[in-house]
Amino acid sequence: MKTFFASTRASLVTLLVLVLLPFIVGLFDGASPATIFVNGSGQSKFIQGLAIEIFILAIYAISFDLIFGITGLLSFGHSMFFGVGAYLTGIAIKSFGLSLLPTLSLVFVAAILQAILFGLVLPRVKGITFALVTLGLGSVFHIMVMSSEMSKYTGADVGLQGVIVPAFISPANERLRFYFVMLVAMVLVYLAYQRFVTSPTGRVCVAIRENEGRARMLGYNTFYFKLAALTLSSLTAALAGFFHTLYQPIVSPNVAGLGFTVTALLIILIGGVGTLNGAFVGAVVYRLLDYGLRRYIGESASFINGAIYVLFVLFIPYGIVGTWKIRSLQIKQGWERLLGMFSK
Repeated sequence: MKTFFASTRASLVTLLVLVLLPFIVGLFDGASPATIFVNGSGQSKFIQGLAIEIFILAIYAISFDLIFGITGLLSFGHSMFFGVGAYLTGIAIKSFGLSLLPTLSLVFVAAILQAILFGLVLPRVKGITFALVTLGLGSVFHIMVMSSEMSKYTGADVGLQGVIVPAFISPANERLRFYFVMLVAMVLVYLAYQRFVTSPTGRVCVAIRENEGRARMLGYNTFYFKLAALTLSSLTAALAGFFHTLYQPIVSPNVAGLGFTVTALLIILIGGVGTLNGAFVGAVVYRLLDYGLRRYIGESASFINGAIYVLFVLFIPYGIVGTWKIRSLQIKQGWERLLGMFSK
């Protein structure tokens, strides 16, 4: 119970800091709250943009953590979920002139369909074979968005450009509003995932990760539970892609490639596999590290980034959040033993 209240208190403090962050940065930059409200340029607006990128990455990473960290499905095609949401949003708004709500509905329908597509192979393959099949599906999608036949809609290797975002949520003119929309979206996704993991369905997904054979022996049809996790993951990743297109002026084909799946994997390895809140911590570390190194080192940042990630895997194998939970438990047990010695 104490651990629950401590965790809740930490989450509420973090949320409060994120709500006040634009105004705190503006205060140090000499900007009044009124200037922040009218989206005046300055350090606060830049920090809001950086935070929006982190929120999008966190939503994307937590969707991967659900199928990999919670359910134990290693997918190398996860960027397809994000890419479908990103490209479909841009095409629906730019080419067909749809508003945001119909576009989001279309994205969710496509997310369900691609989850079913991935789910078709679940009864036939598992483990590394499933990973290779998903890699193949993701590669086909990447080839499609890069093809000249689809360039009218996707922009091929140049990327999808010229998406006009509605003025009321435009990140250029309404950055603060977009920031709070993304913050609310991230919190709601996290709460939904927490509810899913603690539900009977989520507990069966954890059992599948630990020992799928035993779960089947207990009478569970594991296919439906894995499909449920895939569907929720696909919906969430597509939602992240939806927001990515609204925020970024160009949808790069890189978001549909294998490298972007690796990005999700790196984020949850940094934060902690199967921890959920590790997706946010990992996204913060990943984005700030990437930004800082590229700003001060330039092109050599990729090598330094890789070396740091190797060190993370070697010396913090449970991630930041996972290691903290283990250490805090050990510290608690140590204090209990120490107090027990004096109470005798």
